[in-house]
Amino acid sequence: MDENEKISEVGGETAGYLFEFKSDGVYLTVYPNDDNGILFELSDMRQILKDYGVADYDIELLARVVRTAEGVPVRLADRFVSPVGAGAEERANVRVEEKAEEVDDRETMTFTVDVAKDRMTAKIRIERDAAKKPPTAEAILQALADRRITYGIDNDAINAGLEHGSEFIAAKGTAPQNGIDAKIERKFSLAEKGKPAVNKYDQVDYKNMNLFVLAKKGQVLAERIPHTQGIPGTNIFGDEIRPKPGKPKPVPAGKNTEIRDENLVVSLIEGQIVDNGTKISVDPRLTIDGDVGVGTGNIDFVGAVDIGGSVMQGFIVKATGDINIKGMVSGGVVHGYNVYIAGGVQGMNRGEVRAEEEVRAAFVENAKIEAGGNIFITDVALHSDLRAGKVLAVEGKRGLVTGGYLAAGEEIRAKTIGNTLFVATKLVVGVNPMLQRRYQETCKEYAELKKKLSQLTKALNTLGKIDVSKLPPERAAQISQMTRSQFPLAGKIERDEKLIRELEEQIAQMRIGRIRVADKMYPGTRIIINSVMKNIQSEEQHCTLTVEDDEIKSGAY
Repeated sequence: MDENEKISEVGGETAGYLFEFKSDGVYLTVYPNDDNGILFELSDMRQILKDYGVADYDIELLARVVRTAEGVPVRLADRFVSPVGAGAEERANVRVEEKAEEVDDRETMTFTVDVAKDRMTAKIRIERDAAKKPPTAEAILQALADRRITYGIDNDAINAGLEHGSEFIAAKGTAPQNGIDAKIERKFSLAEKGKPAVNKYDQVDYKNMNLFVLAKKGQVLAERIPHTQGIPGTNIFGDEIRPKPGKPKPVPAGKNTEIRDENLVVSLIEGQIVDNGTKISVDPRLTIDGDVGVGTGNIDFVGAVDIGGSVMQGFIVKATGDINIKGMVSGGVVHGYNVYIAGGVQGMNRGEVRAEEEVRAAFVENAKIEAGGNIFITDVALHSDLRAGKVLAVEGKRGLVTGGYLAAGEEIRAKTIGNTLFVATKLVVGVNPMLQRRYQETCKEYAELKKKLSQLTKALNTLGKIDVSKLPPERAAQISQMTRSQFPLAGKIERDEKLIRELEEQIAQMRIGRIRVADKMYPGTRIIINSVMKNIQSEEQHCTLTVEDDEIKSGAY
């Protein structure tokens, strides 16, 4: 027999439907009806299937085929049984089963179909009466079909409800999944900002108060996770339910940041992270409204720092940019690119100010100041160590230098140097003190590296006489490490040699140096200009001191 041979059929286009019972299953075709008239009921379809012994089929599929009426055959079941009276040819390949059914002629319990306001559930309410028989599943399905309910029909729930309950959910839609709001994931934390750091010994360091969180250039500061549109749902009538899309959020890029790859906030500079909740910025300046002390701890910032008060004793301020201090430096340490101090420096023999370029202060007392460029003091310099790569000037108001050590690469200027008590004051001009210090440090490092390499070479020469293959693995690895370490060491020595030669050439080229005194210079002052020394024996006024023919001479101011 052909696999798709037709055994029997029921209905036709005139009836509005056609059942085809074939060797490979049961097919139903429901024809479109332009008159919108009802030619048959769902119960009619179910009765035909029952007559043919078709029990295992999808009721929901049957209801959908009837409702859509697309005019194409749809396979409903795999097996069927020909009804009694069918011809021998129809029974040849089909197993006939006859079942005796008990006839229950009682009235059927009434029931209602309640559809929820949101059209997501259909509840069956049965009026239970012991004198009446319960409705059939077919009746429930027909009632649902009459209400055009086609989605989410739960056959198991219907059967269980008919057997045990008076109320049950016969059909249930699929709720939509709403979209997720966009969110911002910050790649930094400000939670510890303003709290003292704790070291590995659980000791609180009140000089490290975590006043700011630093960002590096190119660092990703935040990422936006975009919102989603959600997943649609379906109500029991088969209608799509649109989900509520998530709320979008703008990328919180602020000052000195940029948006990359649509969702990333990236820092364009180095500085402190400023987050106001809606914008993430990077500020190249750090502002301290009051003093740098116990309330702030030490400051170590990449960028510029503005301090509204003073730097107190024992505290440190370091910055890669300029440092502006409206108050004083009172026994503190300040390192910056340019350092400007409105109130001066009280060193207390421990304070230090160092700048890559320039230092300006009202006065300095018992302190140490170094600048790669210039130092300008507008009042007095008392008993301090001042070293400038170019010009050191103590001018304005009193312009007084008394005691201490002053050095400059090109020129020292002051109104008054020394005092009537002949306090020892030393001035050195003609050699850049920063250059000189670097030269001395490099020479010291060079000597230490040479010594270390010599010791390493001797050790390797001794070990070279030993058969390494006979040594323990740990000892062999140690010798291998020693052998490798000599090469970078030798490279560093070679670079130091080159740097020393360059520094010596720069120092040798420095020949111009002078000291200018606008008012008086007292005895007790020692002067060195381009390695030529002179002790001032008598008071000199309005003069300029320079070197001529290896001798310091005094000329007009």
